[in-house]
Amino acid sequence: MRVNPILDWSYRDVWAFLLTCKVRYCSLYDQGYTSIGSVHDTVPNALLCIKNSDNSKEKFRAAYMLPDGRLERAGRAKKYSTPVCGRFPAVGNGLKSVDVNENGILTASVIAVGDELLFGTIEDQLGPSLCRKLRSIGWAVSQIAVVRNDIDSVADEVERQKSANDLVFIYGGVGPLHSDVTVSGVAKAFGVRMAPDEEFEEYLRHLISDKCTGDRNEMAQLPEGITELLHHEKLPVPLIKCLNVIILTATNVTELDGQWDCLIELTSSSGLLALAEPFVSKRLRTTQSDVETAQPLSKLCLEFPDLYIGCYRESRTGPLVISFEGKDQSRVEAAAEALCKKFHPGAFYEIN
Repeated sequence: MRVNPILDWSYRDVWAFLLTCKVRYCSLYDQGYTSIGSVHDTVPNALLCIKNSDNSKEKFRAAYMLPDGRLERAGRAKKYSTPVCGRFPAVGNGLKSVDVNENGILTASVIAVGDELLFGTIEDQLGPSLCRKLRSIGWAVSQIAVVRNDIDSVADEVERQKSANDLVFIYGGVGPLHSDVTVSGVAKAFGVRMAPDEEFEEYLRHLISDKCTGDRNEMAQLPEGITELLHHEKLPVPLIKCLNVIILTATNVTELDGQWDCLIELTSSSGLLALAEPFVSKRLRTTQSDVETAQPLSKLCLEFPDLYIGCYRESRTGPLVISFEGKDQSRVEAAAEALCKKFHPGAFYEIN
């Protein structure tokens, strides 16, 4: 049993105690920092920024001036070499930084929760499907992670990915079983407690009726203060959104298709997801060897730093496939044509 006398204190309670009792604290809190971690993911909280009319160096109010304590962890974000608000660099082929806003690239990350995936008992079908759906609306997936059915494992991964300023999709481990720890892990990642949500509990009662026993359904415990319910008439239970983390309840591709369609419809009415130009792609197949194609492809990546140019084989002895991905169809076509010109006619042929 863990006994902590200040476990229920709010952000305001903590600062009231520190200031009233004159307890010494880290001086960074006086410089606009509200949540201090490592040097790699700690920045001043933008909500405390004092705007200057003369465009001089930014100044920040002290941490205890934050009006909403639930936004304490808005001061935890990955630092980038060009700290311009809302603009983050994406790397294409590891060769040249490409500005996300200028190229219309939005990034998301995906977390799958399930010991069965790590054991190899079942194959993850939701991850690849979700990646394709995101790319169809112009989003790039920065990473996919699979974690154990363990609160700390979920919390650590959510903490890592949400600080990269990505939109995070997480699925698996949602429900009444002992191994369903996703929602609790998200709460721990944001440093908030689980609390009953009466509206969500009402949805659950309509869904499972007499199977809901006791005065309080444990499944209706949601992260306090950061939860938004995403309602849609086609969803029996609203999806859960915790700041930049969307919790999907789908267990198969069919359910994911339904939930995704609802998210897109919600986007058109409420701007939930930004819709950008979709990615376009082109694939060429060749019988040329890896050694023969390696150097020309390396030069091609330098010529087209705004595109992703990748290679793979569908089987160990099968032909090599070259893929071109980007936002501009003409650039994709130009890159494919430039590659073909580096070899004899007929060395490459397009895959539909």
